Order: sequence, then C-alpha cells, then structure tokens
Amino acid sequence: MPTAQPADHDTAATLAQLGAQVLVRGWLSANNIVFAESEGGGCVVDTGYVSHAEQTLALVDRALAGVPLAHVVNTHLHSDHCGGNASLARQWPGLRITVPAGYRAHLLPWDDNRLSYRHTDQRCDPFVPTDFIDDGNTLQLGRHTWQVHAAPGHDHDAVLLFEPETATLISGDALWENRLAIIFSELADEPGFDAAHQALDLIERLQPRLVLPGHGQPFCGVAGAIAASRQRLHAFAATPIKHRQHAARALVVYHLLEHRARPRAALLDWIVATPVFRQALQCAHDLPLARARAAATVDRLLADGVVTALGDEVHIVD
Repeated sequence: MPTAQPADHDTAATLAQLGAQVLVRGWLSANNIVFAESEGGGCVVDTGYVSHAEQTLALVDRALAGVPLAHVVNTHLHSDHCGGNASLARQWPGLRITVPAGYRAHLLPWDDNRLSYRHTDQRCDPFVPTDFIDDGNTLQLGRHTWQVHAAPGHDHDAVLLFEPETATLISGDALWENRLAIIFSELADEPGFDAAHQALDLIERLQPRLVLPGHGQPFCGVAGAIAASRQRLHAFAATPIKHRQHAARALVVYHLLEHRARPRAALLDWIVATPVFRQALQCAHDLPLARARAAATVDRLLADGVVTALGDEVHIVD
C-alpha cells in the first residue's frame, strides 16, 4: 500500500514545514506529492499510471482531507507520471494542469505519435494542459515557492522542482536513491548520457538536503545517490548494449506489472511489435533477430526470478 509519511524524523519535519505529503506508489505509478494548502486549493505533483487512476483519486482525496484539488503539476509526461491527469480533471472541474513547456506541441493538439505512449504501447488518457513551465520559472506549491530547472536525460523535456529554504528537491526520474532510470534517447541512437550527467551536475550544485523522487522513499543521502547514478551512467556509456538490455528488461517488467501475466507467445509477439523494443534490441528491420532477442530477454528475466513460467504463461513475481 502507498505510504503517506516516511519514518525518518527529519524528513517528516521537513515535509510538515512544506505542507507536503509523499504518497509512495508501486512501480506502475510514480509517487504523488500532495500539498493541501496551495493556491486556490490543493496541488499534486505527478499522478500515476492510468490503470491506477481510481486509487490515485482516493489517495489524493484522502490526503487533501476535504480541500478541493485545484492544480496538477507534472515533472514530465511519461505514462506513470501523468496517467491520472484526465481522471483528476473529471473529478475536479476547472483543475489547472501544468506541464513542462517542451511538450506544448505534443499536447495542443494531443499527438500519440509525438508523445511516448504509442512508442512504448503504454496507456494515457488524453488531457488538456492549462499552463506550461520552463527552466528558470517558479511555482507556488503549498506554503513555498519552488524553482523550476530543466533536467534532460531520462526525458528530454523533464524538469526538477527545488525549494531553497528547506533545500528539498522533487527529482522526478532524474535521480533515484538506488537505481537509474532509462535514458530513452539513447535507445533511438541519439545522445542522452551526457544530458543525464548534466542533470546530476545541476542537482549537485543545488545541494538538496532532501530528495522526493519519482519512485521510492524520500531520501537524504544525496551525495551517495548521485555517485551511484554517475557510476551506472559511466558503465552504460562504456557498454551501451548493457543499457539497451536493461531498458528492454525494465519495459517488459512494466508491461507485466500492468497485465500480471501473458502467454509466452503473446508476450514475444508484443515485444517484437512494440517500437521501443525494436529500437532497444537493435533489430528494427530484422523480424527473426527481433524474435530471438525478445526470447532472450524473457529467458533472462525467468532465470533471474523476476518473472516465472506457469504452463505457457509468463507471470510477474511480486
């Protein structure tokens, strides 16, 4: 179940000062950061995956404790960060939805081909943004003014949010405590590792004392998390095929987290048919090679115990 308050006393005190609650979600959904005392009503940063939208509605409503939701902010527009936007807008008419400015042409009008959802075969209900934020802007979230900083790497148009008084960072997927997010541009043979390093450089300059990540618990060990992310980036840059294999595995797991189980043949068909995998596995125009590399990806997940086979079906292991 999602948790609204981390155990660490200093973290809880900082969140109380900010008037923020962190709803730590499972891997289909990004964390939701809720501010009950924001301009015109409550605010939530990132809204989870569409299949969790009903749960997101209930969790946000409970966190707001009767305060109407007035504002949604997205750090970036991957499906696990904005999949609840449309449902929240239906629940609270007049809801403002603020997204990074780089997505403007993708959303007005809505264009699945320019967003990531068709490419990854992930779902997101269309929504209409009302405001755009860019590097150097500020936002009022709860009781404090937050700085907006560009954070390309994982996603070219992503932003970070930083509150200087408490030195708190809402990092989206630019920094996690123990893992590294996929650098999607690298899967399309476009540079991305340097941009991810630059995002880490920015975080280092900001010197946050507390990070509220897109996934996982809030954490204070920022220097260690940055060092670990740099190490992983260097390793992937030295051997890009390992990053591609990591990405393929992660995206298959994400798919199975949503569907829970798929017949092995159907799962292989899905991998081969989904554009991001053909890119990641470097077999865009070679169907037999794509099938072989899809099978190898599933076999590695089975060998590692991440998924399990029951008859002819592949199941996620919880």
